[in-house]
Amino acid sequence: MIRINLLPVRAAQKKEKLRSQISIFILCMILVCIACGSLYVQKILAINTIKDEIASIDQKNKDLSKKIGQVRDFEKKQADLEKKLVILQKLKNGKSGPVHLLDELSAALPDKLWLTKFSEKGGKINLTGVADNENTVAVFMRNLDASPYYQNIELAVTEQTKAGERKMQKFTLNCSVEAPPSE
Repeated sequence: MIRINLLPVRAAQKKEKLRSQISIFILCMILVCIACGSLYVQKILAINTIKDEIASIDQKNKDLSKKIGQVRDFEKKQADLEKKLVILQKLKNGKSGPVHLLDELSAALPDKLWLTKFSEKGGKINLTGVADNENTVAVFMRNLDASPYYQNIELAVTEQTKAGERKMQKFTLNCSVEAPPSE
């Protein structure tokens, strides 16, 4: 009987199977590496896109912060300007007050009455003067009472004095100042 040795063929087939399995394994590894590499590149591109968006938003935030700062400065300057305008209006209104006050005083003075002292402090006025009689002082007080600027007129002191040969009435009046409402 003839003997055939099949062992080397099997060994060769085993080697061939092993080679094909190794080549399939290597091919699978290469495909997995390519797939992982493409996913990695895709994620890196997405990350770069998001980083660019974040940088753009940060730049917009910086620009808006500058504009907000400018708006706040403008609002502060506007508030300061409004305060100054209010002060200027008060000064403007107060500027004409003393003029009207003295004009009303001048209009209220009757003949034969002379003022010797006029002092104003904190809205309170002290008037000292000389008149020929008590009636003249009373007329002066009525005239002041009719004025919208003079309020609460009170006769503090009245006494008789001599000016040369004539007898005169020395008086002191106290009153308060109140500006009438603006027209």
